[in-house]
Amino acid sequence: MPLWSRAQQQDFRSRVRGCLLGGAIGDALGAGVEFESLEKIRAAHGPEGVTGYIPAYGRRGAVTDDTQMVLFTVDGLIRAHIRRDSGSWHPPTDVHRAYLRWAATQQDWGPDERRKDLGWLGREEWLYAQRAPGQACLSGLTGPDAERLGTLDEPRNPHSKGCGTVMRAAPFGLLTAWEPTLVFQLAVECSVLTHGHPTGYLSAGALAVIVHTVARGGTLEEGVHLALALLSERPAHEETTAALRAALDAVRAGEPSAERVEALGEGWVAEEALSIGLYCALVAHDVTSGLLLAVNHSGDSDSTGAICGNLLGALHGETALPPALLAELEGRATVLELADDLALELLHGPELHGAGAPTGWNERYPVC
Repeated sequence: MPLWSRAQQQDFRSRVRGCLLGGAIGDALGAGVEFESLEKIRAAHGPEGVTGYIPAYGRRGAVTDDTQMVLFTVDGLIRAHIRRDSGSWHPPTDVHRAYLRWAATQQDWGPDERRKDLGWLGREEWLYAQRAPGQACLSGLTGPDAERLGTLDEPRNPHSKGCGTVMRAAPFGLLTAWEPTLVFQLAVECSVLTHGHPTGYLSAGALAVIVHTVARGGTLEEGVHLALALLSERPAHEETTAALRAALDAVRAGEPSAERVEALGEGWVAEEALSIGLYCALVAHDVTSGLLLAVNHSGDSDSTGAICGNLLGALHGETALPPALLAELEGRATVLELADDLALELLHGPELHGAGAPTGWNERYPVC
C-alpha cells in the first residue's frame, strides 16, 4: 500500500465497510422475494413492493449464499496477502481454498474443530446454513474433483454464466493499491473456479473494476467506462459489454422504475445481474432507494440487491447506509469484523505478520 494519511485510511476503511455491509443489506432485502414475480411482490406488499426486510429463512434481515461467498472471498484475499510475505503468491489458490471452506458450510452441521485451516470465519456457526446456493458454485466446489483448481484454459463448469460468479466479485475491487488490469484479471481467475463461460467471468471482472474505481474515489460512470475499455481487449466480451451499455442507456431513458429494471433481464445470469445492480446504483437518489429498486423485480432479487449495495456502499461509505436496515442485518458483527480485518491487512500487513509480529493474526488467518 502507498503511505496514506490518517484521513485517507479512515476513508478507505469506511468504503470497505460500506461495500460489504451494503451488499449484505441488499442481499437481505431481496432474500424474501428472490423467486417471486413483480406482480406477486406488488400483490403481497403493495404497489411499491417491499419497502424493508420481510421474513426469510426464519427471520428478518437474513442473508443468503451471496453474502456467505463474499465473506469467504475476503477471507481468501486476506490469506493470499499473508502468504505473499512467505514467498508463495497465487491468490486464486487461496480464494479457491476459501470457497472450499464455504462449500463445507453447505454440507456440515457446524465447524469441524479438528480442522486447523478454518480460521475464525470458518468457525462462525451461523454461516453453516443453506441459503439457496447456486448449483454451479456447489458443483464446482464439491465432489471427487473439488480440489482441482479451475483455470482460464480449463475452467470449472465451462458453459455456466450464472450470477453466482458476479455476486461475489466486489471484494476484488477493494484491492485499491493494485492496478485495474490486475484487479480485473484476478476476478476473472477466481470466477473460473466455478463458472467457465466468458460472459460469466468477464462480468465478474467488470464489477470488480467498477468497485475498484469508486473505492479509489472515482465515480460509477468512470468505473463503467474503464470496465468497457478493459472488456474490449478480451475475446467474447460482447454480452457483457452490451449489458453495461444497456444499463447506461436505461439511465438516460427516463425516470427510474421497476419496469425499466425488468427490461434489463431477471438477473439469473451474470451479465443481467450486473446490469440491473449497476443501473439501480446509477439512478439511486440515496442508498435505500437504490436498494429497493434493485430488489423489486421478477428475478434474482437478492443478487441484484447485493451488487447494487456493494457499489453504493463503496461509493458513499458506511455512514450512508440506512441505520434501520443495518440494525437488523443478520451477521452484521461478522461482516463488520471481516471488513476491518481486510482494511487492516491491506494497510498494515507487515505489522501484523512480519518478523517479530504477534501470532494472533496468523491464528485468525492460517495459511497452512
